[in-house]
Amino acid sequence: MRGIPSVLPETIYQLAQERYHDVETGYMIAVMDVELYGRIREVSLVYVAVCDEVRLLTIHPLQEGQKAARVASGRWRAM
Repeated sequence: MRGIPSVLPETIYQLAQERYHDVETGYMIAVMDVELYGRIREVSLVYVAVCDEVRLLTIHPLQEGQKAARVASGRWRAM
């Protein structure tokens, strides 16, 4: 739907060095700079870990300042 390559979620999950816990939803967030739509963008991968299983919930590019605002508000806490 968003035109995101099918390999991108796994790549972000495995290689992202920025990881957060969303205290509002309880979900985990992995953020990584990737080439998307012809330019480098910050992309967030939202997932949940249940026992030995990881379920990817959504993936989308972040808007300018979105990550900083969520970290500053305390909604996203670094892991």
